[in-house]
Amino acid sequence: MIQAATVLYNGKIHTADENHPSATAVAIKDGKFIAVGDDASLLNAYGQSDVTKIDLKGKRVIPGLIDSHTHLIRGGLNYNLELRWDGVPSLADALRMLKRQVAITPSPQWVRVVGGWTEHQFAEKRMPTLDEINEIAPDTPVFIMHLYDRAFLNRAALRAVGFTKNTPAPPGGMIQRNGNGEPTGLMLASPNAMILYSTLAKGPRLPYEQQLNSTRHFMTELNRFGITSVIDAGGGFQNYPDDYKVINELNENGQLTIRIAYNLFTQRPKQEFEDFEHWTSSVKVHQGDDMYRHNGAGEMLVFSAADFENFVQPRPDLPDTMEEELEKIVRLLVEHRWPFRLHATYNESISRFLNVFEKVNREIPFDGLTWMFDHAETIDEKNIDRVKALGGGIAIQSRMAFQGEYFSDRYGPSAAAQTPPVKKMIAAGVPVGGGTDATRVSSYNPWVALYWLAVGKTVGGLQLYGDANVISREKALELYTRGSAWFSGEQEVKGVIKAGYFADLAVLDNDYLQVNDEAIKSIESVLTVVGGKIVYAKDDFASFAPPSIPILPDWSPIITNGGYYSSKSGYADSIGSHQDERGPVASPAAHVHCCAGSCDVHGHAHERARSSNIPVNNYTAFWGVFGCSCFAF
Repeated sequence: MIQAATVLYNGKIHTADENHPSATAVAIKDGKFIAVGDDASLLNAYGQSDVTKIDLKGKRVIPGLIDSHTHLIRGGLNYNLELRWDGVPSLADALRMLKRQVAITPSPQWVRVVGGWTEHQFAEKRMPTLDEINEIAPDTPVFIMHLYDRAFLNRAALRAVGFTKNTPAPPGGMIQRNGNGEPTGLMLASPNAMILYSTLAKGPRLPYEQQLNSTRHFMTELNRFGITSVIDAGGGFQNYPDDYKVINELNENGQLTIRIAYNLFTQRPKQEFEDFEHWTSSVKVHQGDDMYRHNGAGEMLVFSAADFENFVQPRPDLPDTMEEELEKIVRLLVEHRWPFRLHATYNESISRFLNVFEKVNREIPFDGLTWMFDHAETIDEKNIDRVKALGGGIAIQSRMAFQGEYFSDRYGPSAAAQTPPVKKMIAAGVPVGGGTDATRVSSYNPWVALYWLAVGKTVGGLQLYGDANVISREKALELYTRGSAWFSGEQEVKGVIKAGYFADLAVLDNDYLQVNDEAIKSIESVLTVVGGKIVYAKDDFASFAPPSIPILPDWSPIITNGGYYSSKSGYADSIGSHQDERGPVASPAAHVHCCAGSCDVHGHAHERARSSNIPVNNYTAFWGVFGCSCFAF
């Protein structure tokens, strides 16, 4: 009989295995599940005295979540530098966090808020103004990016980047100016985000040792939500191999807590072929190991094919040169049997891309080569069928959870109700994977994505989808586990709790399959396991938590504010006092828009108002319209 290293029992285990969908116990050995079943059987067979036994206390257990499209490598290099507004419920809270961080950030460092938030999540339903930002930070450079549509730079940041009345706006971007021609500090992506990327890149970077520290903390933050694997889709200003040294060193030292499959993303417009020609001759497909491995090309293959997803702006028209340039790259990749992925937002672009793919396939058959579109918000049924015929997949992300209001305003609620048409993709038999596209265009919190898929709402509460496009919680979870595993060619080894598969799982603080809809987006993991190793633990399982490491530098926004906002008891009203505390299960107040802490105007504790019988959280009623629950008192 095989000797187990660990047995977890007394759980409600959702296995994602169609032949054995539920269990209460698992046994783990050498990084894999060796048995899945009931408590009595597994404890009897594997419960020897020298085996670690963990009582799951009746909690819901799921396969470790797999984000099929995110930007962990770039996000990790910068995580400790960034003030995260992800999930913050009010602009008042966000500005209070900004003020606190400005006070401790040393010169010449910047304070940066880089994506992961939308004005619609705030109780006030608006963005900050430049006047508010300048008042908070007259001397410290502040850069605040909202999705991929705009960025706010205070006067100190304008000085730091050298923007003056003579600074020209780059193609595809706009620098707002006052009546004297001076930059105001507002930059607009019109329509592409290059102006945002390039300006952000002017800021100071962390030194190498602190990048190592930052990446480890970012992985722990993802483990906090039950993420055990990601596919890194490259990104702007993420150069290979230089910007991969940190993640490579962490893997060599056994310090990765998330499995990473990485795609290579070209960085040089008009020199894309040279990039991929060099990489296909020097990088072996899938080189690496089970924790860190190559995954092919993309999501940027050629810059002329980039149809940026800024729904505030009209759909961009791709240049006439696109087909010729894309064909050259795809032909090279298929010849070398390199899997590839391509950023594709609009159906009009997808039609043109598929024309290229079908032409190459006629001459050099894809013949089972893994390829995929990323995003595909407005793809139609005809093109879904064309993807299926070519053996491709579609990786969808929760961008509409953050931009649904903008899309609906521009194209109408009827169009938004099928954007993206997830149910039609699934019905057609196309492989579909779930993801976030974090950290800039949306948040890295997978439970926001699962909420969006299963409930059909944006983070601002707009009901985007009806029954025609909402999928079940089980199906949404499937997309985020075994569905996403397909996109790295690992569907036979992970994404399912099953004997022989990688022992990756998450124990949840609230039962995803039973909680009310609004509670989904507040779910966190209390025990995350990767390859049989506990990488994150808290609450009832805190004794199993790995040793903590300090956060560097000592002024990092993560020390003071944490990562993704938590309004769970013991944390929301004491931001900054404990960098790792997240408290017990969320109260009902965690699921509504409400300020944290005391009111700067009245000094009342908001928690008192939330726990009262006065309907202060109804923002259409009398007390709620004032935007501050203290008005009730």
